[in-house]
Amino acid sequence: MTAGMTPDDESRRARTDPARREAAALRFSVIGALVLAVVGIVWGLAVSSQVILFDGLYSVIGFVLAWFSLRAADLVERGPTPTYPFGLEALAPLVVAIQALVLLGTFGYAAVDAVGVLLRGGSQTELGPALAYGILSLVACTIAYVVLARAQHDSELVAAEAIQWRAAVVLGAAMTIGFGAAVALTRTRWAGAASYVDPLLVLVAAALILPAPVRMLRQSFRELLEGVPDAEVADPINAAIAAVRADFGLPEPTVRMGKLGRKIYLDLDFLVGEDEGWTVDHADQVHRQLQTKLSEPGRMLWINVELHTDPNWDD
Repeated sequence: MTAGMTPDDESRRARTDPARREAAALRFSVIGALVLAVVGIVWGLAVSSQVILFDGLYSVIGFVLAWFSLRAADLVERGPTPTYPFGLEALAPLVVAIQALVLLGTFGYAAVDAVGVLLRGGSQTELGPALAYGILSLVACTIAYVVLARAQHDSELVAAEAIQWRAAVVLGAAMTIGFGAAVALTRTRWAGAASYVDPLLVLVAAALILPAPVRMLRQSFRELLEGVPDAEVADPINAAIAAVRADFGLPEPTVRMGKLGRKIYLDLDFLVGEDEGWTVDHADQVHRQLQTKLSEPGRMLWINVELHTDPNWDD
């Protein structure tokens, strides 16, 4: 324990340090998305590029969603209130689900519009400046993604932002490769095909990025509907339960486990014999040992341990 700090101070610090890192990462994402949004829209209008405009609008959406994520993180960190006695952890997967739905809608609209441009004979884009933007976007988005990927530990909101920036990296790479190929085409007898590159890039980018919001949406709904956590979360918890069972000589329990944002719900029902001498104090000891084994910075645990003798307890 740090000198001069009480156990409560240490506990509070363990909870707030990850929250501060989360807030700093989200602020970085907000600022980065705003800068790229302005640059992308202005550049896209200047060179008549649909895919650059799409990139700029994607950044606008990223800015708005990152701001909402920052606000959600602040509300979650306030903890339980008289109105919300279990806290507001559900905001984290809810915001991620909204992000995913907005991204899916954006990709769908952009893809339909790109098909229309292709059917109209393509678009006339200033390829040199467009290629320069692609390179700039690729470098900037890669830096942002690396920063957020390193900061995403135990934060679904930051992880969702990292996924968005990874999608932006894919889009930047597609623009760089596509516009580079288009510049090369203009120097050949297939120069006319260059007008189709811009809308084709929109379709390629939408197809490459699509799996990311689908995964985000599936994971968010799973949490909101109180589904079993992924193996990455559940396996260490099951290992801790097995270790505690071995220490106390307890039977296999009925386990109910859920995850909501940074909060882990764990309900254990142990059916024990009436003549085995189990007491409330034993249940408290099991609870404390599980709490110790599963505690991590930034993680909130809601553990309930029941020792009972009624085989019909769960009916």
